[in-house]
Amino acid sequence: MGLSSRGRLAAYATAAVAASLVHEPAILAVALACALGLAGQPRWRLLNRTLWAIVAFNLTISFGYVLIATWQGNFRTNYLLLVNLRVVLLVFLGFWFASHVNVLAALRGRPTLELLATLALGQMQVFARIVRDFRLAFESRNPARPRLADRARNAAAQGQTLLEKSLATGTEVALAMRSRGTFDD
Repeated sequence: MGLSSRGRLAAYATAAVAASLVHEPAILAVALACALGLAGQPRWRLLNRTLWAIVAFNLTISFGYVLIATWQGNFRTNYLLLVNLRVVLLVFLGFWFASHVNVLAALRGRPTLELLATLALGQMQVFARIVRDFRLAFESRNPARPRLADRARNAAAQGQTLLEKSLATGTEVALAMRSRGTFDD
């Protein structure tokens, strides 16, 4: 018998907090290996998705750390490994959790959390549609493979649109929630 949605949410939250409290790369590596083992058949798809999701972030942070720490004379390989393993583990756990749990079912009975999750899921769908529309529009305007500069301009325009949309929507949602008494400040 498996865990309920709420039980899985509690297990995920516990695992995420525990991974945040561990400061030994070896323990994080063992935890990642255990998570991969427990994930079953979709483990490699989830790991691939995890690595693609974090590659830009981890490379940027790691490169910045290497530069600054080397310049300051306190570079520690152990710390670099710790940070990267923690990010991989947390993102993998997040993808694994999301693929097995209906978040709204896990939050059933908690009206404020249910409302926040519904709003977040709705915004994710809006942003996914914007990204899809940008991709389709870009592909339709470029029958041949576009140049790197053209792709960079498209990515910048897409990023700007997503940022503007998130700021506008965030402001509207916060005002609407405040007017309904969600925030007590």
